[in-house]
Parts: sequence; C-alpha cells; structure tokens
Amino acid sequence: MQELNIAATVRTGEGVKGTLSKIRAEKKVPAVIYGGHKEPVSITISLKDLDKIIKAGKNTVVEINLPEGKEQALVKEIQYHVVTDLPIHADFQRVSLKDKMDVVVPVKLVGQSPDEKAYGAMVEHILREIEVRALVSKIPHEIEVDMTPMTINTGIVAGDIKLPEGVELLTDPQAPVVHLTILKEEETPAPAAATPAEPESSSTKGKKDEDGNLTKNAAPADKK
Repeated sequence: MQELNIAATVRTGEGVKGTLSKIRAEKKVPAVIYGGHKEPVSITISLKDLDKIIKAGKNTVVEINLPEGKEQALVKEIQYHVVTDLPIHADFQRVSLKDKMDVVVPVKLVGQSPDEKAYGAMVEHILREIEVRALVSKIPHEIEVDMTPMTINTGIVAGDIKLPEGVELLTDPQAPVVHLTILKEEETPAPAAATPAEPESSSTKGKKDEDGNLTKNAAPADKK
C-alpha cells in the first residue's frame, strides 16, 4: 500500500468573499475532510501536495498532518477550474486501515494479443472500472488484465480477472470487460456525418464557488 504524508492547515473565514481567491493566489487549495463519524473539517493544502496525490493514483491513502493531530483519508473528488484546468477544491474521506471499504478501481489492459497484429483484430474495452471490497491497506490503484492469451472472438468477464489477495469482487462476475473481434467488411461503419454543435445548456455549464469561479467536477484520475 502506498501512503502519502502531507501537511495542512485548518481553514477559517468560511463564506467571506475573496477568501478562496486569496488561498488560490498563494498556490494553495481549499479542501474538506469528512466522514468517520466526526465533524467535517475545512482545510488548506498546497497545490504541490495535491499534485503528488493525483500522480500517485486513485485510492492512495493520504495521511494529513493537522495541528490537532493526524487524519488518514482517501481523496474522493477534485474540482477543476473550467478555463485554467487547475484544481480549486478537494474532498477527502476519512478512513481506518482496519476497516473494509467498497471502492471502484480502474481496469488496465496490458500486453497485446498476437491476433491484433496477425489479423487486425480489434479490442473492445467494455468495462473500464470494477467495484471491489477490501481493507483500506489492500485497495489496489488499478487492476491489470493480461491481453496476451486472448484470441479472436474471445472475451474476458469480471469473474475471470485475477484479483490481489484480500480483494473481493462486487461487480457482476458475468459483466463483460474486454472482447477481441474482427469486423466483417460489410460491418465496417460508414463515416459519420458531421452534426452542428449544440449550444451549451445551463445543465452542462460549470458551477460557481463562493468567489464566483466556474468549476467542473472530476474524480481523481491516474496521471502516472
């Protein structure tokens, strides 16, 4: 299990206009820690530390050092500015290394089937994440699926995936994950006609925070 250790300060001035903009101007990010049958705590962390967490990958345990003590947490959501694409807010969920959690883990395809090169077989990656249950200390960053044994018209379902010790599959075992096939000539799709772009609706626009910044939400992604 990979664990990161970062420092944070308790954030004050909730609701005061300009507070969040001042924090971001100092290359810091406002955040909140919640869960664990305790009150939420508003904190501030450095943009550099948040970048480390993002690069470490999904489901990385973060030990957050506060003046009052330490908190262990997983980053659950990061909001990005719609123009600059910089992180502007993060949510952390408290965890206990002794407890099991239900989490979603990315599925990564590794290797290549010989039929891809020999026959031009196409890979259909259908299920890109699976849900598992494990102790926090056993949660994997990603699950690898070996493509080298696959042949044309064969597939892998969730139940075929070899999971690390102590990790239990919650996704339907029969859910298709990846398939290898060849398109027949008559099945080759025709080029799609261009369609005019639709105007952005109010439901797809970014939200504004208390300082008026447009935001977009995103779960923490692997950026290795």
